[in-house]
Amino acid sequence: MIDLEPVATPGAPLARRNPVAKLAAAMVFTIVLVATLDPVAPAIAIAVELAVLPLFGVRYRVLARRAWPLLAAAGGILVTLVLFAADRSGRVLVEAGPVVVTEGVLVTALGLVLRMLAVALPGVIVFATTDPTDLADALIQNAKAPARFAIGALAAFRLVPLLEQEWRMISMARRARGVDAGRNPVAKLRLFASTAFTLLVGAIRRGTRLAVAMDARGFDAGTPRTVARRQRFTRADALLVIAAALLAAAALTTSILLGTFRPLIG
Repeated sequence: MIDLEPVATPGAPLARRNPVAKLAAAMVFTIVLVATLDPVAPAIAIAVELAVLPLFGVRYRVLARRAWPLLAAAGGILVTLVLFAADRSGRVLVEAGPVVVTEGVLVTALGLVLRMLAVALPGVIVFATTDPTDLADALIQNAKAPARFAIGALAAFRLVPLLEQEWRMISMARRARGVDAGRNPVAKLRLFASTAFTLLVGAIRRGTRLAVAMDARGFDAGTPRTVARRQRFTRADALLVIAAALLAAAALTTSILLGTFRPLIG
């Protein structure tokens, strides 16, 4: 069944901001978080991101349902690092046979998982509240991006929903031919890899045809192109980028003051 419930409300205050401003704010907010390995700074960042969701018009329930693969990946990374990390420094918290969980490995695992979520959520928020056509127009007008790159990104966003449909079609076609893994986990993994490879090949072919079609229509030429929608970068858009930088700096400063700051380099 196709889910028709919108991810975000278009009329929300921050959802109306310029797409380039939202993209720049997300990049500024996440770049600072990459500088540290501790869990405090990304935890503060996640709290800030969840707090501003209503300003972007994003519903918590819908976001949780759409972002469950990200949460599942975070849980898998946490379990893997806790069980198999080489660094076992710090006080021992849990010891059950070969499984030894120390304070150091738990802090490292939490820091990595929280940082992954803190870096991924701004991107989810930006693309959930931005129309792809507006983003392409803003990249051309405000960021002075090449038209070929901007329209290519627009085409990619438009074609992403087709991947889910093609996955279902491939699975249904194989099931109709009697290719089914049943309850065998090894067969399921092999069938998943085969279906993913088939989907990848189809995506590459579609991208190649799209690139040839764009070149045939002069997107690779140096002639300036016009756009139908005017995208203005206002003072409110600049304030959004500045606020993102200040919040990221505040999260990093709090980590330093608490003594948990662990630089990525050094």
